[in-house]
Amino acid sequence: MKGYQITFFTQQDHRHHGKPLGQWLLLIAREMGLPGATLIAGSEGYGQHRRIHSTHFFELADQPQEIQIAASEADTERLFERLKAEGVQVFYVMSPVEFGMLGGAES
Repeated sequence: MKGYQITFFTQQDHRHHGKPLGQWLLLIAREMGLPGATLIAGSEGYGQHRRIHSTHFFELADQPQEIQIAASEADTERLFERLKAEGVQVFYVMSPVEFGMLGGAES
């Protein structure tokens, strides 16, 4: 299937509707029936303000996170419509990809 890989970049302490933004994005992707999403915790990074964000032993609030989603063009459009309607502010990278599943029973 052809579609997009969307990667959102945030950090642990960014919140939306009371939940960490990364977790919220993961739950929205699942609620919308997207084929899959993964939240990846990073050890260090920086964003638009050029400040280094990193994981600290006693404090994880500043921990960088990525949320990766592979979705069809139609699902990508639905996702971005939902994010705009929710007023979500988050940096993303989107690349065209081909994706699918290998193995298992043939339909």
